Amino acid sequence: MSKYFAESELIINEDGSVFHLHLKPEHLADKVILVGDPGRVALVASHFDSIEDEVENREFKTVTGTYNGKRITVQSTGIGCDNIDIVLNELDALANIDFKTRTENPEHRELTIVRIGTCGGLQPNTPIGTYVASVKSIGFDGLLNFYAGRNEACDLDFEKEFKKQVSWNPQIGNPYVSVADKELVDRIAGDDMVRGVTIACGGFFGPQGRELRLPLADPTLNQKIENFEYQNLRICNFEMESSAVAGLAKLMGHKATTVCMVIANRLAGEANSSYKNTIDGLIEKVLVRI
Repeated sequence: MSKYFAESELIINEDGSVFHLHLKPEHLADKVILVGDPGRVALVASHFDSIEDEVENREFKTVTGTYNGKRITVQSTGIGCDNIDIVLNELDALANIDFKTRTENPEHRELTIVRIGTCGGLQPNTPIGTYVASVKSIGFDGLLNFYAGRNEACDLDFEKEFKKQVSWNPQIGNPYVSVADKELVDRIAGDDMVRGVTIACGGFFGPQGRELRLPLADPTLNQKIENFEYQNLRICNFEMESSAVAGLAKLMGHKATTVCMVIANRLAGEANSSYKNTIDGLIEKVLVRI
């Protein structure tokens, strides 16, 4: 018997749309681009040949349309893995739950999900303007630890080695290492993006080693992160969503990866606050390759 999802677990608005995103199942395409900034949705959609639907609620803005014959949904998430938890669960519900009967659909619908974001580079080969594709993501946020199957969705050996090399403080929580879909990474990254490991942080300042008025618990953590190497992979960048995107997608049976443009290099101490003028190049690559 198919599982029934109670009203308190899957909240559906009076118009038949899902609670936070305000989307109905027919609004969702199989190919999904996630962006953090609601304003970036319009930039992605400006490339569409046609637009079917536009929906907006809080920081969640959605446009579904077509690009070169491909039906694509572009969805803003806001900042952080907590928002990714909302977005991924509601997108999966739209794809795989019958909203009328509140039961799981008999056939699984697989989504292809690419997050386009910005990040801070951590290596000499990730100067400002570099495109980085996340092969693996180390989640400092702890989100995936709340879900059954977490270990099956993660690279446990990589996780163990990371904690060993950086002398991880368990008081911070247990990091997890989610793995992006290999076929999707190969398709999106092509031969013109740096592939590496991304750290998804639970904040922008202390969790990423930025010190303003508050001192850091471990002032040397960033240096240890920059020096980390395992399985011929280095940690290339900091951002705040990739681990939850890859991890939740894998648990739900979807393909997902994250690609980011470096807008600050922590080694060089440089930043580009005008990145919005140049991220369109990354958007175009993803639209062509998704």
